Amino acid sequence: MKVYTKTGDKGETSLFGGSRVSKGHLRIHAYGTVDELNSYIGLLRDLSPDEVRNAELIRIQDRLFTLGALLATESEKAKKRLPVIMQEDIEDLEEAIDAMDQSLVPIKTFVLPGGHPTVSYCHISRCVCRRAERICVELSENSKVEGIVIQYLNRLSDYLFVLSRFLTKILKVKETPWLPEKGK
Repeated sequence: MKVYTKTGDKGETSLFGGSRVSKGHLRIHAYGTVDELNSYIGLLRDLSPDEVRNAELIRIQDRLFTLGALLATESEKAKKRLPVIMQEDIEDLEEAIDAMDQSLVPIKTFVLPGGHPTVSYCHISRCVCRRAERICVELSENSKVEGIVIQYLNRLSDYLFVLSRFLTKILKVKETPWLPEKGK
């Protein structure tokens, strides 16, 4: 099978189930952004020194492929052949958040992204995750999007924020709180 099919040369693509839509369709933006997020998480995993977190990131990448497949499918009949996102996947994220959070100093301000390239890529991943969530919410206003998809992305952005703080700690870099300058 060849990588190129030429079926998208006129700006359309096929969804799982066979229907064709514009490559500018909001559904394509949704699963394309999830794909972008998955790629950033792969980069984050390549840079992260923590094997436990890396195993979590591989599981997250698997779940993001499932999430992308769900978003790329309009037909309920076609969805029946796909893996699913379950409440257990969200609970796994929550457990990981709680485990990392136990070792962190509580914060009382926002944190400025940065301090180390790995931490910065974690923040970029978090931002892309939030964008994917916003696009899925917008898509859900006109098309069926399972609520668990949005819930998973919401929790994943929380996970990525806590992971950024956790990586700051284990990489022994300074966490910079946001202290707004007044009167400027």
